[in-house]
Amino acid sequence: MITHLRGTVVLGDDHEVGEAWIIGDRLTLEQPVEPAEAVLEGWVLPGLVDVHCHIGLASDGAVDRATAEEQARADRDSGVLLVRDAGSPADTRWVDGRADLPRLLRAGHHLALTKRYLRHYGRELTDPSQLPQAVREEAARGDGWVKLVADWIDRDLGADGDLRPLWPADVLAEAVAVAHAAGARVTAHTFSHEAIDDLLDAGVDGLEHATGATPEQISRIAAAGIPVTATLLQVAQFDAIAAQGEARYPRFAARMRAMHARRYDHVRDLHDAGVPVLVGTDAGGTIAHGHVADEAAEMVRAGIPAHDVVAAASWRARAWLGVPGIAEGESADVIVYAADPRVDVAALAAPRAVVLRGVRVR
Repeated sequence: MITHLRGTVVLGDDHEVGEAWIIGDRLTLEQPVEPAEAVLEGWVLPGLVDVHCHIGLASDGAVDRATAEEQARADRDSGVLLVRDAGSPADTRWVDGRADLPRLLRAGHHLALTKRYLRHYGRELTDPSQLPQAVREEAARGDGWVKLVADWIDRDLGADGDLRPLWPADVLAEAVAVAHAAGARVTAHTFSHEAIDDLLDAGVDGLEHATGATPEQISRIAAAGIPVTATLLQVAQFDAIAAQGEARYPRFAARMRAMHARRYDHVRDLHDAGVPVLVGTDAGGTIAHGHVADEAAEMVRAGIPAHDVVAAASWRARAWLGVPGIAEGESADVIVYAADPRVDVAALAAPRAVVLRGVRVR
C-alpha cells in the first residue's frame, strides 16, 4: 500500500516539504516508482505526544485491560500516537504488542511515601531511605523513565497541613544518580515551591506541574533546560480540590486556590523565561483520555503561541523523548489536518486522518 501525503508536511520548526509517501508502515520523502493507491491532503504533522498520561489508571487506582485499551484508543483517536506514561499501577507492557495502539514509554509506578499520595495510585514506601533502591527497580520496569512524587499534603500537621517535600535532599540526589546510572531519566510531580530546589540540585530531568515555582526557580529551570509539563487541565481542578479540604486544611486550600488563580500567568512566565513547556493532559485518575487538543488550547489561552504549543505536542516532544517524527524510513505515524494548527490551535481537535504504523485508524 502506497499513500501520498500532499500539502504541507511539517518535519520540524523551520522545515517543511510539499509531499511525502507512506510505503507499508514506513515514511519516505522520495517519490516511489509505483503510483500511490491513496492520497491524504492537508497539513501533515508527526503524531502528537502526550508526555503526562496514565494509561491503566482511574480515580480509584488500576483498571482492567479492557478499560486500559479504551483509554489508549481515546488517546490515539485524538491524534496522540506516542505516550510518555507518567506512572501507572497497572502492568501495561502488553500494549507493546498491539500495532493499533499508541507507542507507550512507561515510567513504572509513581514512587511516594505511605499516606503521602493518592491511595492505590503509586508504590508507597515506608521510609525515605528506600527511595534509591525503589528507583533502581522501577528503572528496570520502565522504558527509560522513573516518576517521583516530590511533594504532597502532610495531613499529620493537622490544621497546618500543607504541601511538603517527601524526600531529604541527600536521598533525592542519590536516587536520581541511581536512575541515571541505570540509563533512565527522572521526572517529578511537584506542586509546591519547597520541593523544587532540591529536585534541581539532584539533577532531575523533568518537572510535572511545577505550579509553585518562584521567579527565581523559573530562572533556574530555564538555565538548566529542564522541561515542565504544564497540565493545565489538572490545575484547573485546584479550586475544587481546595474546597474539598478547606475545613480541615485551610493552609493547603489557600495555597491551591492561589496556584489556580495564577495558572495562566505561571505557564506564560515559564515560556517567556525560555523553559520548554510540554503538553500533557494528566489523563487517568480524574481526567478523561483523549483531550490533548483541550490541553493545547489552554496553553494558548495562557499566552504561549500556537506554533510553540503544536511543536511541543509533536516534533519537539518526539525529539526530547528520542522518537523520530517525519523522516526517511521512520515509522509512518502522522496526523492530517484540514487547517494549520500552528495558526489556529483549534484545528487539533478535528484531525482529518490519523495514521499509525502506516494504517489509517481514523
